[in-house]
Amino acid sequence: MDQFSISQLSQFSGIKPHTIRIWEKRYNALRPHRSEGNTRYYDGAQLRRLLNIVGLAETGVKISKLCAMSDEELFKMRADYESEAGLKEDYQYFINQLVAAGMGYDEANFEKTFSHCLLKFGLQKTYVEIILPLLNRIGLMWSVNNIPPSQEHYISNLLKQKMFTAIDSMPPVKKAEENWLLFLPEDEFHELGLLFTNYFLRSRGKNVIYLGANVPLSSIKHTLEGLEIDNLMFFLVHHDLPEKIDTYLKELRDLAGQRQIFIAGGGVDPKILKDKKNIILLSTVEDLEREVKEIKLA
Repeated sequence: MDQFSISQLSQFSGIKPHTIRIWEKRYNALRPHRSEGNTRYYDGAQLRRLLNIVGLAETGVKISKLCAMSDEELFKMRADYESEAGLKEDYQYFINQLVAAGMGYDEANFEKTFSHCLLKFGLQKTYVEIILPLLNRIGLMWSVNNIPPSQEHYISNLLKQKMFTAIDSMPPVKKAEENWLLFLPEDEFHELGLLFTNYFLRSRGKNVIYLGANVPLSSIKHTLEGLEIDNLMFFLVHHDLPEKIDTYLKELRDLAGQRQIFIAGGGVDPKILKDKKNIILLSTVEDLEREVKEIKLA
């Protein structure tokens, strides 16, 4: 049985521990278990219940009413609301439902909710407004130095499947004006940002050579020697020593020559990029969009 502390419930739901305790005492929202050492903990069913309560509360339903409902009643209300939620941009609601489905290994509901988001918002807005906040919510991007919970792997892999499907559905680029090389360096495995970049560039008529995760510099060298590559882009999520990152960037610049290099992700300090003229840090999707337009006009 999964066991979660109240601080973990707070992280997954976005609700402060103090508020969760008030809901417990005032409305009997959750019923925590007790360990042999008398420590309070919650199971997966209670986490899903809290996420459903939070998601529906954001639609305007009173907390007292939601807390009085059974899990089955909450699920039915959620299903009814989802059929109407596409009428407005209710990002937080969908984030909560994806977290709830992922934490419960509920692929059917994850698929249903994610497909709803794609149809309503499109992949770019879904990525910016839903996927990124979802990843931050479950702590995936910031837990690279620990062994993540199985649910984080599960949610990440479901999202990767959806991204691959979206990319596969795109028509091939017949005649591209630019060739982009996308990869993650060695010991980097979080591909979601790179997959979105793949989709983004293809949707704008760019040809993408996608090498994926954990790519050694020798493979980059081989690719650059064999193909005409205009731009390179990679993500650094893993927080490493600045001097190690600096060494890597110098080696990559030597291989890339005059080609433009783009870097994204939370694992790089902007100070490291000082005086590295052909390396550009992209902090947001808007940064990427701006750079792609500027390159196109160049």
